[in-house]
Amino acid sequence: MRAIQFTEYGPPGVVHVAEVEAPHAGPGEIRIAVRASGISPGETYVRSGKLRDMVPTTFPYRTGFDAAGVVDEVGDGVTGVGVGDEVFGMTTTAARGANADFAVLTAWAPKPAVWSWEEAGGAAGSVETATRVLDRLAVGAGHTVLVQGAAGGVGTIAVQLAVARGATVIGTASEHNHDFLRSLGAEPTTYGTGLVERIRALAPAGVDAVFDCAGGALPDLIAIAGDTARVVTIADFTAAAHGVHMSHGAPADETGVAVGAPADPMASHGLASAVTLAGEGRLRVPVAAAFPFAEAAAAHELSESRHARGKIVLVN
Repeated sequence: MRAIQFTEYGPPGVVHVAEVEAPHAGPGEIRIAVRASGISPGETYVRSGKLRDMVPTTFPYRTGFDAAGVVDEVGDGVTGVGVGDEVFGMTTTAARGANADFAVLTAWAPKPAVWSWEEAGGAAGSVETATRVLDRLAVGAGHTVLVQGAAGGVGTIAVQLAVARGATVIGTASEHNHDFLRSLGAEPTTYGTGLVERIRALAPAGVDAVFDCAGGALPDLIAIAGDTARVVTIADFTAAAHGVHMSHGAPADETGVAVGAPADPMASHGLASAVTLAGEGRLRVPVAAAFPFAEAAAAHELSESRHARGKIVLVN
């Protein structure tokens, strides 16, 4: 089968299509024929070598954590899903490999009928990440939440999930994305110099939680929250030095270390609730761009720009 991988650190051009052996579903897993899969911004950091001292990498490195497609194998012990079903879901951090013709999923849910394959293919990782961070921050009705980097793949989902919980959401983005953020239910503002003052003007009573999807502004975000415990980042690798928790999208324990799939993948994390919200018209997956499978390098280049509005996906 075809799979996207890289065999050395470098620019987007090191990403290429390779012929590899197809995986098979083990106990508690399913395999899908992939229709679309997501590009993870974190993997562009791994690919570039920026994280070589933090993330041990064995080459070849197969890419992709989330995908959508049609079930064609069901592992032992799996119930409630069968061959031919349309699903979306994610792999484990260790397994990866969702950017491929076939992918093994350890967490999944039925593909919402209102989502295209492109939307479903890029949904699971962002839903998982946003749900875990909002849970950790205990975001609920009546709270005010700041989402830093709200127009990106995770940020757009975080805004909608927080709104669905009854929270008031302020989102930072470039000015040309402000109307887009309003359409998702957020009050927009720009990032950068003067952020603390702008947020205090928008939320005079204060902010209950800060979800950082962009990185590079933790001192300001801590000042806005008033407490490091009320800030979680998924993008700033200086988090520990600031006393801030850095979250990961893959199933993880309280230390942030990835762990195995839950006993009931169909009910895991935010996927099941995402299906409900999508059916109610309360959760969409903005797709910044959909690239043909063979153009994975171009997809990585766009992701690395950090200017994409929504999720970047590959289409098989």
